[in-house]
Order: sequence, then C-alpha cells, then structure tokens
Amino acid sequence: MTQNFNSNSQLPSEIPTPQSRTAKPSPEFYSIFSEEELLGIIQALELNREIPLKYSYKGRGATIWDTFYLKNIIPKWYRPSSVEIDLLKQNFAYINGNFQGCRKLNIIDVGSGNSYPVKEFMKNLIKMERLNQYIALDISEELLTVSRKNFQRWFPLIEYSSYIIDIENSCIPQIFLKNQDDYETLDTANLFLHLGVTIGNHRNRTQVFKNFIDSMGKNDFLVFTNEIGSNSQWDGIARGGCKYHAEEIYQWIKSQIGIRAEDCELVRKYDLATDSIIANIKLLQNYTLNFKFLEIDKNIDLSKGEEITIWRHHKFEIPELLQEIEQAGLQLVHYSTNKYSSHIMVVCKLASK
Repeated sequence: MTQNFNSNSQLPSEIPTPQSRTAKPSPEFYSIFSEEELLGIIQALELNREIPLKYSYKGRGATIWDTFYLKNIIPKWYRPSSVEIDLLKQNFAYINGNFQGCRKLNIIDVGSGNSYPVKEFMKNLIKMERLNQYIALDISEELLTVSRKNFQRWFPLIEYSSYIIDIENSCIPQIFLKNQDDYETLDTANLFLHLGVTIGNHRNRTQVFKNFIDSMGKNDFLVFTNEIGSNSQWDGIARGGCKYHAEEIYQWIKSQIGIRAEDCELVRKYDLATDSIIANIKLLQNYTLNFKFLEIDKNIDLSKGEEITIWRHHKFEIPELLQEIEQAGLQLVHYSTNKYSSHIMVVCKLASK
C-alpha cells in the first residue's frame, strides 16, 4: 500500500539535528593560563576529554583549594588529627635518622599548596638545626603566594624560596636545589616531599616519577603520600576531595568555560581505563567549546551525553605501588601506613645502577 505524505510532513533527510550550543571561556579564564597551558588544556580535552586537575589550582582555584584544606583537613578541636601531619610525625625519626651522613637538609616541597602539612615537620628540623632551606614548588602562583605568607609568619628567620613548576612536564632544575656553592661543602642533601596524596591525582604517574628521578642525587630522598586500597571497590558515596573539592571545581570550571548550569551535571564514578575514581562534567546538550586567544583559535565539538573529567584519584594496592616505583627507577627505603590503613607514606631513593 502506497503511503501518502502530507505536504507539511518532513522527509527523514529533513529531520533537524539537535542544536549545538557554543561555550566561550571567560576573560578571567584566559588571564589565568599561559598560552602553553591553554594548549595543554585543549589537547587534553581533544585526546582524553579531560581538564587535568592540576589546572584547577590556578586563579580562584587556589582559594577553592585553600578553603577546602582549612575547612576539611587541618586539625581542629573536633578533629584532632590530619593524615599528612600524623604520617610526617610518625616517620620523622626514621627520615631524619637516615640523613645522619649529611649535616643539613634542603626541603623541596613539590606541590606545596599552602604548606600547612610541613609546618610541624619543619619546626622539628629547625630545633635540631638541620634545615638549610625550604623551597616551595607548585604549578599555581596563587598558592605559592599563600604558602609564602604562611611560611614567613611561622618561620620569619628561615630562608624561603618558591618557583612555579609543573612536575608532570618537567624535572626540577638543579639551580633551584643548590645553595650557591655550598651543596657539597655543607654535606647537604635534598628531601623531596610530594604530599597531599597528589601522586594519585596525576594521569601520568610514570612521567612524574621520572621527573623526580632526573632531579635527585645519590643522597636524596623522595617522600610521598597516597591513599591505599582498591579503586574498583568504591561504594559510590563521595567523600573528602571527591565530594567537597570536586563540587567546587565543577562549579568553577563550568562557569569559566561558559557551559550553562542547566546543560550539565556532576557525575562521580569508577573509571576502569585508569583504575581511578573520577568526577566528570556530563553534558545534557550538544556543545562546541570555542577557544580563541592570541594565536589559538580552536573549536572542540562535544555531543550530548559526553563527559569531561575534572577530578581524579588513584588509590594504590601496596604490591602495585612497590612495583610502580621499582619500574620507575626508584628504590623503596621505608613505608608506613596510618592507624586505619587508609593512607601510606613512602620513602624512596634512587635505585642502585
């Protein structure tokens, strides 16, 4: 039977495609990031549908992190302990004892944030007259400003230096690590700290470890912390950074890149591909992200239902962690866990060749 079409009927080829909205980042967004960083963000969006977490610590993101830390992590009368501070205290005698061959220590705090985790650790080194200098390194100039203000208030007589470094993309230049010509004559070693469970936030941990290795000498130690456990056993309940920090980043990023609040939602889940817990912006409309700044003129088309990762964290099973650092070229010196066996502090040195 022949089907008759009304003159107002649409043929299949005439059915309109869903409308795509255009998002244009704000002037503030372009003022925060360098051209190189903008290209990094664009590349990460194109290849991985991700805005790397490290970029969320810049601009107003620094205030978001500092506020989150002060509210949720620093010990209070009703919360008398902090995992980072407790683990540093617990391991102080061990770390200090293994540096007896060196009279002085340079503390290189990589991803220093507001420097709160190292406050008591530094105080103990100063009492023992072992501290040579403190160097704060971070991707965020704004967080380094917070760090400097805090440190100079706590320790006004101690030398403080700070530099902007992206540890995922570069090693630490030796000029930052040597106190003029005294590095050898003072028997000074470098203690690299990478705290705040930050190693689990990096997408490319192998490169981060390599950059540390390329920065270290034979007498130096790397100390880092992370959560331990199985990522795939996540119960779907957001806690800590996955809840509070991810929520604030979500609000900030969607406003900065110009996605309407009604066109997206925050989704937290386990990601099998990276064995991580992630927080994503899920789009409820088709979108074109239009980046236009200096020589950059780039459109990224995103379909309804696609997701952009804005927060991630990888927990380690201890055997996996030990294998990963060994494969990177590091040698385990010591590790310990907190009383709940939820976090670990690891002490490493360069592996013997």
